[in-house]
Amino acid sequence: MSTATGPATGRGLEVRSIDYVPLNERHGKVSHIGPLWFMSNAQIATLAVGLISITTGGNLIWSLIAIAVGVLVGTLFMAAHSSQGPQLGLPQMIQSRPQFGYVGALLVWLFAYLQYAGFNVFNTVLAGEAVAGSVHLGNETLWFWIITIVAAAVALFGYDLIHGFERYLTYLTIIMLALLTVAVLTHLELPGGAFNLADFHLVPFLGQLGVAAGYQISWAIYVSDYSRYLPPESGRGTFKWTFWGSALGGIWVMFLGSFIAAAAGEGFDTISSIQNTADKLFPGFGSIALFIAALGLVSVTALNMYGGSLTLISSIDSLRRIRPTVRIRIVTIVITAAISLVFANIASADFLANFNDFLLLVLYFFIPWTAVNLTDYFIVRKGHYAIAEIFHPNGIYGRWGWPGITAYLVGFVVMIPFFAAGKLFVGPAAEAMGGADISLFIGLPVSAVIYWALTRRIDTAAEWRLAKSQADELETAAKLHVEP
Repeated sequence: MSTATGPATGRGLEVRSIDYVPLNERHGKVSHIGPLWFMSNAQIATLAVGLISITTGGNLIWSLIAIAVGVLVGTLFMAAHSSQGPQLGLPQMIQSRPQFGYVGALLVWLFAYLQYAGFNVFNTVLAGEAVAGSVHLGNETLWFWIITIVAAAVALFGYDLIHGFERYLTYLTIIMLALLTVAVLTHLELPGGAFNLADFHLVPFLGQLGVAAGYQISWAIYVSDYSRYLPPESGRGTFKWTFWGSALGGIWVMFLGSFIAAAAGEGFDTISSIQNTADKLFPGFGSIALFIAALGLVSVTALNMYGGSLTLISSIDSLRRIRPTVRIRIVTIVITAAISLVFANIASADFLANFNDFLLLVLYFFIPWTAVNLTDYFIVRKGHYAIAEIFHPNGIYGRWGWPGITAYLVGFVVMIPFFAAGKLFVGPAAEAMGGADISLFIGLPVSAVIYWALTRRIDTAAEWRLAKSQADELETAAKLHVEP
């Protein structure tokens, strides 16, 4: 197993990265998962997700319904992944090796890393604009640098600091969102027909539902990273706290986005619309709201840097075995931060269109992965893995997991005709349905069924016996930071 040296818990820099977390290092309260995932959604980028239906011709009531359904569906998958962390004691992406193979997992890790970098570009741009608009000091480029450096420092200290940062920021954010909600409900003038249930349009509805679900599923690629230090018996509680924390944060903030966009009409601009709406409650609240929202973006940028670092280390380890020391963590975090910073400075001004298309691409790439991973965990292997073998290039999971790769690729291919990714691509089936995107409901079952069919002959009983025989050695090796 690739390991680091030095203590893995306590104050200072976190030194474990893609390692297995031994039982003696498990710590924390499962309830802390709720604030972390609430805060991950309680920020400006999430608010922008709530605009999709409004900006494509839908009315407010059907936008709210699509958001609620999409968030609840997507969060089910996200929370299911989160429950894997305490059971396995591993980061999320390294768990893909049993399905895709030691080297084959690079297929999904590439897309995962692109997601981390992509979201951080948008987060950095929004945070820079928000801070510049609230404090009126310096230009956006200066704030891009400051935000990136602060987020990188939080990511470097790691798991415990991230949890604490998100937890305390939750209180401040809830107060701000409550006041902003009051401003929205009491001071905005909505267009006629905003709550007309008879005014239903399929394409905006499905577009909003798909993007909301995809946004939630996009967290799935690193959700276990923040539950892997919890005791193994925390799985069920982890699911509940992840689900309700993320769903409530997502629905609340996306609803606000829909209300603000519906009232603003064609004159909507993410940052100025939030500020103007907040200022309607009392003068100066707009600047306060933007600053607090920017802190939320800094926190989620740190999450992306942390997850990006783990994914990059995992990718390197699949090609050449390495010991993930603190130095490696620093280098990979700096690389991830630099990519986000460079592209934030050259990002297109057409933010909403690009953000919509990006979210759709995230959904497309990770729908087959989440189907394969969850089918393997809950149906095929029922949560039992020979964890030590995950770190062996020639172990029982092999270098190439053809059942997982096949199910992923087939699931992705059958989704293509149903894609409706804005200006990027509209498949023939989606075009025939007027631009409605139902690829989510195609890729999930197809990938899951194919993977289940291809893995029916796996001797899971023998694998479980091997896991139990290696358990003591695994714990001892992890405590001593040596290979089992």
